[in-house]
Amino acid sequence: MNGFDYILTKQICWANRNKISLVGSKIKRGKRAYTKTLEENLFEPLLSETKIEVEKGDGGELKGNATRSAKMCAVHSSSAIGVNVLQYWRKRKVSDIAYALGLCRKDNKSVHKIRFEQKFSISNQFRFAPNIDAVIFNNENNRIKVFAIECKFSEPYSSRNHPGLNQKYLTEISEQWKDIPNLFNFAKTISPVDKSFLYLHPAQLIKHILGLKKQYGKNGFRLLYLWYDVTGIEGCHHKEEIEKFTEIARLDSIKFRSISYQELIVKMKNEFYKGNEKYIDYLCDRYL
Repeated sequence: MNGFDYILTKQICWANRNKISLVGSKIKRGKRAYTKTLEENLFEPLLSETKIEVEKGDGGELKGNATRSAKMCAVHSSSAIGVNVLQYWRKRKVSDIAYALGLCRKDNKSVHKIRFEQKFSISNQFRFAPNIDAVIFNNENNRIKVFAIECKFSEPYSSRNHPGLNQKYLTEISEQWKDIPNLFNFAKTISPVDKSFLYLHPAQLIKHILGLKKQYGKNGFRLLYLWYDVTGIEGCHHKEEIEKFTEIARLDSIKFRSISYQELIVKMKNEFYKGNEKYIDYLCDRYL
């Protein structure tokens, strides 16, 4: 069983255990892997502010109708797992999830809010700014202003030959590459089509770095890759590609790190189970 089928089967089994009926992407057509309502696919309903942020994103995650399921209703949706894991902390102590993600110390006093689908423009030459799945904000006077989080679930195991960077990124924003020469040289090797990385999408991460660097400076942010591990060779190769990209970013002094959902959930269970039992039990049942 490949990685994508492993995740999909696991999530369909979760729905069956919880007596959640599934429909296809076209409701009556397509593989039955979508919940009938968004609420059935979430631990808690979308908070009003989360819903507004997701709607402003370019992914169209909530756009469904009588004949088509919303993307976030997919049991294997990266947007849904991101919301299930992160939104819970929006009304609680945000520094706890930042610590669990390995982004700050446990006694951090600077972290104060989390938002979804944030955009940081790379250049006004480009029509669209990359959407970062979630961003944890620190206080204004903190040296590191934001912790940006790119969430991945089933996508790394369902696509190959990720697009690289458009030539404009390599030729028309030369100033932004000057202090990250290793990432620039790497970007040229994966453009216009990336044939070397099969699971990680490095061009997307590089765009995030460019946008965050323009907004906050090279030392004003940390970027986290939050991913779902699978058994077998695909999970091993995915991890190897993450490690390769991490080393390239490190050579340019970019603060990039990764953690799997499984590692995160286990850490939260060990550190924060008391008082969060229902939430953590849901994550363990569904994603471990």
